[in-house]
Amino acid sequence: MKFAAFFIGAALLNSLAIEGAKILSVFPYPGPSQYIFIEPLLKALAERGHEVTSISTFPQKEPLKNFRDVPIMENIKVFEDMMTEAAEGQSKSYFEEIMQFSKIGSLVVSNIFENAQVQQLVQESSFDLLIVEVLGTDALLGLGEVFKAPIVSVATFGTIHFIDYLVGNPLPLSYIPHMSLSYGNHMSLIERTINFGTEFIDRLCFNFFLLPHQEQLYKKYFPNAQIGFDEARRNVSLVLLNDHFTLRAPRPYVPNMVEVGGLHIKQKPDPLALDLQEFLDNAKEGAIYFSMGSNIKSKDLPPQTLKIFLDVFRELKVKVLWKFEDENLPNKPDNVLVRKWFNQPSILAHPNVKLFISHGGYLSTTETIFHGKPVLGLPVIADQFMNIKNAIKSGYALQLRLDDLTRENFKESIEKLWNNPKYYEAAQRLSKRFRDQPLTPLETAIYWVEYVIRNEGAPYMRNAGQDLSFLEYHNMDVYLLLAMGMFLLIALMACFVRCLRNMCCKSKPKKSKVKKN
Repeated sequence: MKFAAFFIGAALLNSLAIEGAKILSVFPYPGPSQYIFIEPLLKALAERGHEVTSISTFPQKEPLKNFRDVPIMENIKVFEDMMTEAAEGQSKSYFEEIMQFSKIGSLVVSNIFENAQVQQLVQESSFDLLIVEVLGTDALLGLGEVFKAPIVSVATFGTIHFIDYLVGNPLPLSYIPHMSLSYGNHMSLIERTINFGTEFIDRLCFNFFLLPHQEQLYKKYFPNAQIGFDEARRNVSLVLLNDHFTLRAPRPYVPNMVEVGGLHIKQKPDPLALDLQEFLDNAKEGAIYFSMGSNIKSKDLPPQTLKIFLDVFRELKVKVLWKFEDENLPNKPDNVLVRKWFNQPSILAHPNVKLFISHGGYLSTTETIFHGKPVLGLPVIADQFMNIKNAIKSGYALQLRLDDLTRENFKESIEKLWNNPKYYEAAQRLSKRFRDQPLTPLETAIYWVEYVIRNEGAPYMRNAGQDLSFLEYHNMDVYLLLAMGMFLLIALMACFVRCLRNMCCKSKPKKSKVKKN
């Protein structure tokens, strides 16, 4: 059945194939997870005959046909301090985080536009389509007018209010929690109130602290733009989301917002290196895979936290694969294998891997669901807390906080996930649901990208909500009009009652007074 679905998908894509288009991809951030997500799509488009130009910090190691890199290596270090601080447990206020995010967004955009190769592209090249990551980098959307090309935005972590804004997507706060909150979709009155307040503050900070910097960059690098910054932000033909309703929860989407969660996951994983294959094949009792992701580095964790990990792994005596950026890890037990980088999906696909200790990033979340592995979550920043909360609710995960970690609760959590089959069974159920799709996420993404090209941006998919003001979109002017009408009606009724009462009082005959003798 799977082969049949694959061939049907391949036949559908081939039947709709178009002549090679010129595609420009812009992924400014140095976080590997973001580019890991989009890279398979860019390569697939190149294989289908499109000419792909990729602006990123991840140039290909080997030349690819129809694929050109424009490396922006100046952006490599912009995340380092923030991620080191997060790993070390340094806390910042919400406003400090917003200002830091705004600064980083401005820096990566400036580095792109100041790059000589990019300036040459702007002056001399033409493109049929732009694929852009919009994450506090909204000024990049000015490239749509420069090249007179439709824009496909990519959200590697799912959607949030500033992604929804690009295509006028609804965001019901009554059952969609803010990604910084670990709430489920059925919130109490207090939780909904907190969710509303969090969303309100987040939008306020985004609109008044981050967007003005991006607007300044837009005016600086597009001085002759015919459209304003806000219109450029709404000049997006399609949004590809790294999400799926089986991964989190169902929610509404407009037609030009498409779920392609797990796009980067290969249906048949790459083979492991021989030594890793042998290591896992010999793990007859099972193995643990441990990774804090591509941004948070295990080597930056506090020494006391590392000691807890090492002590527990030594006691468990099961094989452990640990993504650790310094391969000279002191006091490493013999049952622990450390590497700077693992092919994570291939590791998780191995049947002897029984548990994933993870930071809870969304790419890792989709990979662990796809391969059906239980998770011990150690969230640190951003959406990781919500991802782990959803995993707990789905029944395949437990959570510990790094600042509350002890040798006892770490070992106890591992043993609970390892020995109780309900966590593995829940992960397998989710995996079955997630895999049950008519096309693979990659095939879906290819179809919609080429759909936008074939239909010259598909402007008919744009919903009318994008053309409404905030007051109009939320019908606040209607509510105000109805309130005024109700007030006027009540006032008229009050006047009528007063007049009627006065008339009744006047119509009553006055009683004559009789004098007494």
